[in-house]
Amino acid sequence: TSYSYNQPVLKLVAERIPNTLLLAIPSIAVALLIGMVIGVVSAVKQGSLFDYIFMILALIGVSMPIFWMGLMLVLTFSVRLGWLPALGMGTFENGLGDVIRHMVLPCFCLSTIPMATFARITRSSILESISSDSIRAIRARGIRDAIVIWKYALKSALPPIVTVLASCFAGAILTENVFSWPGMGSLMVGAIDNRDYMLIQGAVLVIALAFVLVNLAVDIVYMLINPRVSYEGGS
Repeated sequence: TSYSYNQPVLKLVAERIPNTLLLAIPSIAVALLIGMVIGVVSAVKQGSLFDYIFMILALIGVSMPIFWMGLMLVLTFSVRLGWLPALGMGTFENGLGDVIRHMVLPCFCLSTIPMATFARITRSSILESISSDSIRAIRARGIRDAIVIWKYALKSALPPIVTVLASCFAGAILTENVFSWPGMGSLMVGAIDNRDYMLIQGAVLVIALAFVLVNLAVDIVYMLINPRVSYEGGS
């Protein structure tokens, strides 16, 4: 039982997990989609102005503290421009648009570092895949470059991308606290401030279990997209 809420820890955690997933899953999806597209195009146009600009931006994105990024987004788009709300989650009672407007800034903030990471890893993986003998053999058949890149080279580049997927949820705690998003991160930080040890233990246990399950799912996906792993395991 939580000291500060006087409620069962499991109940408090169960109320907050959907909010964290509502923020984390769209953020990772956006980061994966945009980061992979930028990485593929940068690899195809290696050495071009586009490649240099986006790799510099990716380096900045990886190096930028997520809490500073969140504060700058709030200062720019909420305080100065007044375009988007800064705090809270919104409610479905006010319509789906209200929730989406509250999600824009925290989702963008949470997706920044994973997006830059996916772009850099995709670029290096595509460049390595393009230079392989199998891709050269496919090109020798006269298949168009676009099909070679998006169907064959990208498939070979997926395992390194999937490997780092599990580590991309780490910024959710900081993001939730900057934007006062009512998820697991803000619940855990509040428990630490109040020295609510029972709630801290329950939240840590759930987060650790989720991390193990996500890594297990990543390993399974890795085996599916890379047949050599399952073949070597069977041997």
